[in-house]
Amino acid sequence: MSETAYPLGGSSGLERKGLRDRVYDLVLDMLMSSGVEPGTRLSIDAVARDLQVSPTPVREALVQLERTGLVTREPLKGYRVAPSISDGQLEALFDTRIVLEGGATELAARDAATLVPLLEVALDEHRAVTKRVRDAASDDTLSLTLLREYFTADWNFHHLIFEGTHNPFLIDMSEAISTRVHRMRQTVMSGVTDADDAVREHTGILDAFRSGDPARAAAAMRDHIEKVRTRSRADATTEPYTHAHTEAIS
Repeated sequence: MSETAYPLGGSSGLERKGLRDRVYDLVLDMLMSSGVEPGTRLSIDAVARDLQVSPTPVREALVQLERTGLVTREPLKGYRVAPSISDGQLEALFDTRIVLEGGATELAARDAATLVPLLEVALDEHRAVTKRVRDAASDDTLSLTLLREYFTADWNFHHLIFEGTHNPFLIDMSEAISTRVHRMRQTVMSGVTDADDAVREHTGILDAFRSGDPARAAAAMRDHIEKVRTRSRADATTEPYTHAHTEAIS
């Protein structure tokens, strides 16, 4: 395949501080855009020229992104955008999430009094960014930056629960899951209305935490993930990715 000009925009304003993280975010935005097809070759030099940075932070970003499954590295050939996630991989990801997050939720709910206030703040942030996404989609102004903000707020609710287990192994696993979810976002996205579904389901999880019943909280989490799975299956067969798509991730 031929090399592609990457629509990332100029970067003369990039500050040295946090350069690697910023380059990572910009390359991730490019991969989440609808204009980069699976299999596209990713030239480190071409991306670096577009961002007006040295190849080093671009190379580091691609190494990180390889761990997410969003890009693949071919010996002596460099990086390419990874193939779309397969149906089998999608099912395996949700099976993993149900087992891992259901168990983590039950553990975290044993200290619900500490976690509930944090989840309340996270849910308020999720609601606020969901409204902004909905408004932007209605105006046809939904940007990748806002989508990324939505994804962060959405996943933060889940990550707080992992942190609430106080189990370093589960917390590490949550990071691994979140990187795999990036790849699913690239392939399977459902409409803006699903963001409202996620808020409602997160509210149900929070209510279960408030009840003080760990088993109920775990069941609410498993139910949420199963519903996301169902929506994702439908979207995988009926809808291509567009910038107006948001949920089906958490």
